[in-house]
Amino acid sequence: MSAADEAVVRRFYEEMNNGRKLELAPELFAADHKMHDPQVPGGEGPDGMVAVVKTYQDAVEGHWGIEEVFSTGDRVVVRWTGSGTHVAEINGIPATNKKISVDAISIHRMAGGKIAETWEVWDTLGFLQQLGAVPAG
Repeated sequence: MSAADEAVVRRFYEEMNNGRKLELAPELFAADHKMHDPQVPGGEGPDGMVAVVKTYQDAVEGHWGIEEVFSTGDRVVVRWTGSGTHVAEINGIPATNKKISVDAISIHRMAGGKIAETWEVWDTLGFLQQLGAVPAG
């Protein structure tokens, strides 16, 4: 199932996120999907993921670049880079028109051919520094 699971996860990044096809969420995410990211609280299920993704599509004209994908058992791990131009308010920070690029790692648990759970860590501090909201170190 690893190749099939990896294909589902790739569709999330390439089609739903970069292709702006938010309507794919019910095909890709389980109805009770849970997102574990302390920086990006999201609701449950496909609608919760749509809300999270749309925030970054809109506010930073986000692009999700897959650097690596590998899988084992029911897990698919993705190392990716989020990039874009900050064009609208996000987390109370008005648009800066600055270009950003941050590294991230996501672990997706698969069940029944869909993403059932996601754990994510990303360079939140670097994101805030690039926007000028936090002084660079």
